[in-house]
Amino acid sequence: MQGGQRMSLEKTQYLTQLFSFYGPLLTAMQQRYFEDYYFNDLSLAEISENAEVSRQAVYDNLKRTTRLLEDYESKLNLNRNFLAIEQLSQQALSLIDKQNYIETKDTIRKIRQIIEEN
Repeated sequence: MQGGQRMSLEKTQYLTQLFSFYGPLLTAMQQRYFEDYYFNDLSLAEISENAEVSRQAVYDNLKRTTRLLEDYESKLNLNRNFLAIEQLSQQALSLIDKQNYIETKDTIRKIRQIIEEN
């Protein structure tokens, strides 16, 4: 896989993660276009045909939606905090399995700090 394709896949995964947090803040049309494009793998032409609008209108809507999702994340950081807590939770469980309670307490303290900051 080439670098550009990998970035595209990473960007798609990132956007779908943001959509899982912020999708309800979007309009019904923004949600529908986003879901059709990213989850149902429809082309711009297919979406525009179904919605009876131009491909450019669908493209513009998706660009605007992407910017909105990224803007919400830059202000609220729900995705970033979720991923950090998930990683630290896995680390804490691993430390508990190893009966390393001192490091476990430190990891739990980090989780608490993330939660309390928000």
